[in-house]
Amino acid sequence: MSRTLKSHKIFNDPVYGFITIPSDLIFTIIDHPYFQRLRRIKQLGLTDFVYPGALHTRFHHAIGAMHLMRITLDNLRHRGIDISDEEYEAALVAILLHDIGHGPFSHALEFSLLDNTPHESLSLLVIETLNKELNGSLNLAIKIFKGAYERNFFNQLVSSQLDIDRLDYLQRDCFFTGVSEGTIGADRIIKMMYIKDDQLVVEEKGLYSIENFLSARRLMYWQVYLHKTTVSAEKMMINLVTRAKDLITSGNQLFGTEELLLFLSNKFSLTDLQNDKGLLQNFMELDDLDIWGAIKMWKNEKDYVIRNISNMFLTRNLFKINLRNEAFTDQELNSERLKSLKKLKIQEKDHHYFFTHGTISNHAYLNKEQILILTKKGEIIDVAQAADLPNIKAMSKIVKKHYICQAKNLTL
Repeated sequence: MSRTLKSHKIFNDPVYGFITIPSDLIFTIIDHPYFQRLRRIKQLGLTDFVYPGALHTRFHHAIGAMHLMRITLDNLRHRGIDISDEEYEAALVAILLHDIGHGPFSHALEFSLLDNTPHESLSLLVIETLNKELNGSLNLAIKIFKGAYERNFFNQLVSSQLDIDRLDYLQRDCFFTGVSEGTIGADRIIKMMYIKDDQLVVEEKGLYSIENFLSARRLMYWQVYLHKTTVSAEKMMINLVTRAKDLITSGNQLFGTEELLLFLSNKFSLTDLQNDKGLLQNFMELDDLDIWGAIKMWKNEKDYVIRNISNMFLTRNLFKINLRNEAFTDQELNSERLKSLKKLKIQEKDHHYFFTHGTISNHAYLNKEQILILTKKGEIIDVAQAADLPNIKAMSKIVKKHYICQAKNLTL
């Protein structure tokens, strides 16, 4: 890889310390407006309502993941795995851009501003767009990202049960939330990684580090990612955007940036963005600030739905949420709905903006996406088959929780 003064620029990362940009291509990508936009999208969406320190961004995470990928590839090379300079740089690019398609508030609004479009699909479209701008420099990175490259372990490092993405976000999210129980031994896991039969494996002596990694991931899901207050805030945000779209499509005027109003006024899909690069450019202008700027104006709107939810966000008067293991019966849901309707004193047609219910689930470990262990005998087995690790077997079971989320009060 070429090195110039540009590629010696350094980030001082609070989790890992100094991170050096390893090549001019990567510097060019980081410098691009699409990537710089990630500075304005928080990694954990609305989780700072629960953990005030959770203000880190997708930019932080992407740079950190690239750093861990570099350490991993260096370690594999040191252990005798042949990795060319082209593959090395392409893997760094693939992990650097893996979240480039995230919209405002990351997962919270993933399906609210674009119709049925997961961020992974949008990330691929953005990477392909950047590739054209960069004269095909990302061809191999795209193959790795899509899992189309002949050496499959590169894709596993980018997207799998034990990928570099997870290793960074668990460490980073622990650091910024202060939830130290979710800490993982990423350094040891990386040192135990090896490639066998073109597959990413972990040496048997790293078993307990993997168990800790999976336990930490489960804990972080329930304590941070699926914390009931975070779920409440996300449901409120979805309802707020839904109301804004309903008002605008009914002919009402609302404040918003040009880009935000475009996506609130229309039901665009991934196909629309593929066919219209100007539309993709508009989406890539959106970030958390578009939403917060709108909320600060919407708090004075005549419409009581959008006014109330906006004010609730600005004063942290979040919906009350009841989260439990057992499903709510139809009778319980109807009873809660009627009590809420009576308390809020609103028309039934608007009630769904202030009352919602559903389920959340945590997949700590999926057997269909295995973490492979290389035994001392040279055999490759799924980590869940390790006889002395009953916790991992338990984690392969899907845990569901059920919730009712509703406004506590309104100002009419």
